[in-house]
Amino acid sequence: MKHSLTGLLLLLSASVFAQQTVNEKFQKITTMDQAQQYIAANPALKPIIFNVASGKDSTVIAKRLLRQNKGDVFSVGYVTYKVLDATETLAYRASYIFLDGSTLSNTQIDSLKKLIVQKASSGTPWDQLSDQYTMDGNTTHGDTGWFFGEEMMPKEFQDGVKNHKTGDIFFVDVSERQWHYIVKKTYDDQDKKEMTILRSNGR
Repeated sequence: MKHSLTGLLLLLSASVFAQQTVNEKFQKITTMDQAQQYIAANPALKPIIFNVASGKDSTVIAKRLLRQNKGDVFSVGYVTYKVLDATETLAYRASYIFLDGSTLSNTQIDSLKKLIVQKASSGTPWDQLSDQYTMDGNTTHGDTGWFFGEEMMPKEFQDGVKNHKTGDIFFVDVSERQWHYIVKKTYDDQDKKEMTILRSNGR
């Protein structure tokens, strides 16, 4: 009887140890489809896929997740996380004054550029200059907000901001469109990180 009980306990413990941990299962997941299959197969562990982004999510766990890399698996308490995807981009911010070359001559544009830079250098606030001179009707006093990618600003504009230091005032011309910008870089470049995470109860 004693031997059969010991054998039964050994058999039970062997089957428990044979089961993969959540961490081991997560190590094998490399695609979104595999993550979805895990979610469908393990409803009792309440698995979910969610996103975090720097500058947007500021919880303690979000900050820890944002320090990880794609493919990383780690546990906090009785919860396990896997970074399914991670992207990093640089975001830029500047203020500008737009001059329309289709309504002004090159001489007028050059004169305005010199005048505006002179006023900015002598202490006139940029938002005041933008409200006075910009020709695109923006309502942000020329502030671009954080931007990245050419879908938000012309490539020439983005390259100009990228290649200057915070506080620099410079010119950007988009010749084929007759667009002319006087630009002030207002912030240091910001590293923007976004992640897709698989989370599940269990370790």
